[in-house]
Amino acid sequence: MIPAALITALRGARHVQVFTGAGVSAESGIATFRDTPSGLWERYDPATLATAHAFRQDPALVWGWYEWRRMQVLLARPNPAHLAIAALAQRVPKLTLVTQNVDDLHERAGSTEVIHLHGSLHQPRCFACARSPSQPLGLPDEPEGGRHLEPPRCEHCGGRLRPGVVWFGESLPEAALTAAFAAADSCDVLISVGTSGVVHPAAQIPERAWRAGAVLAHVNPQPLGSHAEREFLLRGTAAQLMPQLLQAAFND
Repeated sequence: MIPAALITALRGARHVQVFTGAGVSAESGIATFRDTPSGLWERYDPATLATAHAFRQDPALVWGWYEWRRMQVLLARPNPAHLAIAALAQRVPKLTLVTQNVDDLHERAGSTEVIHLHGSLHQPRCFACARSPSQPLGLPDEPEGGRHLEPPRCEHCGGRLRPGVVWFGESLPEAALTAAFAAADSCDVLISVGTSGVVHPAAQIPERAWRAGAVLAHVNPQPLGSHAEREFLLRGTAAQLMPQLLQAAFND
């Protein structure tokens, strides 16, 4: 059941913020970062590959692992949650979509101007000069020798390209975080989908929205929420509940 108060708030909202996490992508078959690697990568802990130090030590190993991840993403398809979020943007005056996911499934579902807090697998940059290539990445190559794949070279300085994601020990992109916070401070409704909301600083987004007076909705199989008012838990999967929420509010 979708609470009537949430439906009323969504129908009357001038600005909706949607904040998504790994649970949304997982329903498209993309393993979460903490899932055990499989196949070629079963001997590696992902956390040991997601650092600048690891890239300096063995850039071909790290690039090969991220290209393997990118291949998994390209084989995946947007699920009903991605599609419902894109449709919701057509039913409200303004929607700001902020994601912690590094795939492009929101964009492939039809969402535009997605704010990527953790970067993107599809937007590498130079490890030396930080500039991005002028051409997008092509299809992933198979890792050489089973795992290693030498990174492409930067067209500007000749340095190695690195994955365009946020590694351990790195700050979130300042512009993305600033935009996400600004949306939280001004939205009427915030829908948190498939995220536990415990990793900072991204975890501040729902809290800021609530303190600014927004209605909060958590779409998650696990119990979440800490406020007695203006906060709702829709307990279940994103692919199941986001279409139901859209249908309840707008008869879509």
